[in-house]
Amino acid sequence: MTTEPKRTPQRTTETPPSSSTGQGPSSLGPNSVAPGSLPPNSLPPNSVAPPPLPPLLAKINDTAVGFVEHLGQFGRMTWGAVRALFERPLEIRSTIYQMESLGVRSAAIASVTALFVGMVMAVQFAIGLQKFGGMEYTGRIIGLSFSRELAPTLTAVIVGGRIGAGIAAEVGSMAVTEQIDAIRALGANPVKKLVLPRLLASIVVMPVLGAFALVLGFGGAMLICATEFGIPAGFFLRTALSSVTFMDYFSGMYKTPFFGAIIALVGCHFGLITRGGTEGVGHATTRTVVVTSITILIADFFLTKMAIMFFPSR
Repeated sequence: MTTEPKRTPQRTTETPPSSSTGQGPSSLGPNSVAPGSLPPNSLPPNSVAPPPLPPLLAKINDTAVGFVEHLGQFGRMTWGAVRALFERPLEIRSTIYQMESLGVRSAAIASVTALFVGMVMAVQFAIGLQKFGGMEYTGRIIGLSFSRELAPTLTAVIVGGRIGAGIAAEVGSMAVTEQIDAIRALGANPVKKLVLPRLLASIVVMPVLGAFALVLGFGGAMLICATEFGIPAGFFLRTALSSVTFMDYFSGMYKTPFFGAIIALVGCHFGLITRGGTEGVGHATTRTVVVTSITILIADFFLTKMAIMFFPSR
């Protein structure tokens, strides 16, 4: 009886996938790239970082980039305010409150400024024209200068500093205390809630303040001419009014709504981007006053050129 020998099981080893399948490490040829890695020749040989800009050029570059960023944010906010104007309901109650806050409370500073500027101009022109025997033309010169330029522009610069700084401080305080983020979280539009009422109020009150300053400037100049230089008040008023036409009044007063829009938009812009706590609020108010004054003077030049082009004085 024969017995079969026992068969011992043979271990089989798995061979890695062949290169023909395209899988596994053996599939990577000499010019292949592992997934997630860069080719070996993707970077230029002996590459070094570019040298830093000189301090002056770096400062100019940072200033230019910051200006473009501010311009984009300002344009986006302005467009949002224009769109919010056609959305209902309007913030009527908030607009009326802002008219009282921005307009009525600024009447005193506008009155004092216009009154004493009129007095100073009367003294300067009367003394200067007296040397040439033309002191009777003082009323004409003051009438034209106040109606076309001084009343609207000076009022916008002086009052704009107060209004713009107040808007920037108020909105900036809301920004650093996260109240604006809370408005967004509630699903409301902060531009409609905060920017639009101040914009409408400033556009409405600036023509009123400009007309108020015009009357007081005339009054101050007439008072000085009558008491200091012997020019009768009736003669001064008659010559001033006869030399000023309706288009002279219009060419000056039509600029005031634009000045009001500039004041409100600049103040709201710097208020909305305020960061850094109370120190940031202080920086925002300072920048608002500076930018508002410069922008008003630049806009005054172009608006004056437009007035001369379309409404020439006859």
